[in-house]
Amino acid sequence: MKTAVIGAGSWGTALSIVLGRNGHDVRLLGRSEDQVDLICQSRVNERYLPGCPLPETVTCGLITDPPQDVDFVVAAVPSSVMHHVIDVFEPYENVLVASKGLDPDGRVLTEMFEGKNVGAFSGPNLAAELAKGIPTAAVVASPCEETAVMMRRAFMSPGFRVYITDDMRGVELAGALKNVISLGAGISDGLGFGNNTKGALLSRGLSEIARLGMAMGARLETFLGVAGVGDLFATAASTLSRNYRVGRSLGEGKSLQTALDEIGQVAEGVPTCRSAVLLAAEHDIEVTIINAIRRIIDEEIKPQEAVSHLMGRSTLQEGLGYAFSVVEE
Repeated sequence: MKTAVIGAGSWGTALSIVLGRNGHDVRLLGRSEDQVDLICQSRVNERYLPGCPLPETVTCGLITDPPQDVDFVVAAVPSSVMHHVIDVFEPYENVLVASKGLDPDGRVLTEMFEGKNVGAFSGPNLAAELAKGIPTAAVVASPCEETAVMMRRAFMSPGFRVYITDDMRGVELAGALKNVISLGAGISDGLGFGNNTKGALLSRGLSEIARLGMAMGARLETFLGVAGVGDLFATAASTLSRNYRVGRSLGEGKSLQTALDEIGQVAEGVPTCRSAVLLAAEHDIEVTIINAIRRIIDEEIKPQEAVSHLMGRSTLQEGLGYAFSVVEE
């Protein structure tokens, strides 16, 4: 196939490598002329994905000069800037949204591509591991089965198992919201807590994600699959995860700006956290953990204060729905 990947960060570069390794003609497009020139010369994205050379079938260019005749285009820019580059996608009929976030108004990103054959892509896919060919899985979601199958076929390989589903809303929300909970996992580790704490945080965080997703029309099984549990575990347990590293720095007492400066890349969980709180309020879903993380990143509360607040709350029945009254302990 002939494809284009919009966004030359670590994620877009990794996806280009996977597609190129499968023999497809790939055009990787970035916004910085200096960065694109360096990638073209060295055949490695030294800034964002060092040690991972591009296959011969991958070429580079500027986002202002996209190819016209492609089977589909991959959107891999940060969610917060998607609206700035949306015109680049105008010529394309088939768009795969691989960006894992929400727009500042709380919309899922696929809503920005009305009238196109659109898909959403997510899974436990840390960029560096994906680029190195370490076995993993992902899911492509689209309301159009033909579109999902085409995009799946492009990525599928012996080391990369790709599933399809029609639950596009669920896949997109799972991929975006797990970044918020991964911030929380990093905060927990930064505070010096153990795996018991993180296990509790991840399970209750997943419950919040699933409740919000189901209120928006997604299916529960999506959050229990590779786009939900799989991606959450990968990003909440690995130092390769930008969101985990930012969260850990916050737990260690550093400011948000310092944490972001140290990783030198976008941590999607930060803006997504604020958008998720807006979405939850709109759908009348309680997201106590997500809101606590939002208060930490906005410096309204210290991490340890947030822990005390969460642990001091009344205990409800465990699950996605509450059949019993509150039990005070």
